[in-house]
Amino acid sequence: MQDVIFVVVPVVAGVLVGGGITWFIFNNVLNKKKENILSEATKEGETIKEKKILQAKEKFLELKSQHEKEVQERNNKIKQGEDRIRNRERELSQQQEQIKRREKELDNQRENLNRLTEHNQKKQGDLEKANQRAVTLLEEIAKMSADHARNQLMEQLKEDARNSAASQIQAIVDEAKLKANQEAKKIVIQTIQRTAVEHAVENSVSVFNIENDEIKGRIIGREGRNIRALEAATGVEIIVDDTPEAIVLSCFDPVRREIARLSLHQLVTDGRIHPARIEEVVAKVRKNIEEEIMETGKRTCIDLGIHGLQSELVRMVGRMKYRSSYGQNLLQHSREVANLCATMASELGLNPKAAKRAGLLHDIGKVPDDESEMPHAILGMKLAEKYGEKPDICNAIGAHHDEVEMKTLLAPIIQVCDAISGARPGARREVVEAYIQRLRDLENLALEYPGVSKSFAIQAGRELRVMVEADKVTDEQADALAISLASRIETEMTYPGQVRVTVIREKRAVGVAR
Repeated sequence: MQDVIFVVVPVVAGVLVGGGITWFIFNNVLNKKKENILSEATKEGETIKEKKILQAKEKFLELKSQHEKEVQERNNKIKQGEDRIRNRERELSQQQEQIKRREKELDNQRENLNRLTEHNQKKQGDLEKANQRAVTLLEEIAKMSADHARNQLMEQLKEDARNSAASQIQAIVDEAKLKANQEAKKIVIQTIQRTAVEHAVENSVSVFNIENDEIKGRIIGREGRNIRALEAATGVEIIVDDTPEAIVLSCFDPVRREIARLSLHQLVTDGRIHPARIEEVVAKVRKNIEEEIMETGKRTCIDLGIHGLQSELVRMVGRMKYRSSYGQNLLQHSREVANLCATMASELGLNPKAAKRAGLLHDIGKVPDDESEMPHAILGMKLAEKYGEKPDICNAIGAHHDEVEMKTLLAPIIQVCDAISGARPGARREVVEAYIQRLRDLENLALEYPGVSKSFAIQAGRELRVMVEADKVTDEQADALAISLASRIETEMTYPGQVRVTVIREKRAVGVAR
């Protein structure tokens, strides 16, 4: 045991001594490293400190320069402000001096005016006294008071003025009526002459031509199923009879007739005719017709120079192409009225664009999608209001048949131009026999007069040319004949527009060389 102790004790002591020596050496090394680190940190800190000091100096100099610059700018602004103030003070001083001079001049003028006023008052008093003495003297001479004489003179002047004014007023009224009638006739005639006349006649049936009668059987189909399908799809009565190479389409609606005609054309050209194909073709044609209606409305607006029209109104304008009124195509009638309105508005100094717009839209009440019991003028006015047209245009549309009160000068222009377009000869359909009979009666009326050799009704009955024999009718008699014929036509015949009577008298000398 003692041997173990003797061995362990030296070992422990050696370990302790070695640990102490190791700790001493490690501590010395650590202290040296610490001193090195502190030395390096101190040097680095000094370097950073010098850099920061240098940056601070640079920043200070920069801020100082900026501050001096701002101070200089502020001083310059203050100096400029002071200069402006001094200039303003100088101007105010000058104005003040001018005001003082003007006040002095006004004082002098006031004193002169007071003196003149006193002088005038004195003169007026003297004149009143002299006038009173003259009036008193005249009253003594005339044995009549001044008031009585004044009243008599005023009554006489009133009577003279009344008579003179009455005569002048009558003369002015007569002259105004004459000029008004002349100007109105001139404007209407010029407007009609400037407008190109177009004719269009439509009815309630259309004829579809076919190459041969075999196609009729294919259109009718087995037990009539094809024709029934076509009638059901288009709403048009299709008449297939013994008429050679023709099928009649009957319907009051021109749009339906056109759809049926185009559908038949496509079906016959394609050769496939059965109910399913019929419905397909009719739907396609109906869509194409709607697109064509829209395109027609747009093209019409572009041709007339009308812009900004709502799309539904443009579509209604296009639908006019397939509508007629008394045999007159509604679109052509509306275009004609629009041109007439623009010309007449220009002659009267009004807005021609607004007049043209109202003229084009005046009959849109005839082409609504839904039937209505309202008159077409009122319906057209309500449609125009619905789609944002101006009040003067809406009123012109509603008043062109006197169904609402006219509120602007545009309304009577639309009414007059509508009447001009509808009443001119040839615009609307007449019964052919009645039209021919009217022209015959016109010619026969002239042939009743002695000396008349020939008579011709021309220009759709608007002019009657009468040829007279030169040896039987003199120039004076020819003048009287023209007047007499015009008077008889007015009283005995019914006609649209006016009839011009032209009597032609010419003398021919014929010589024959043998």
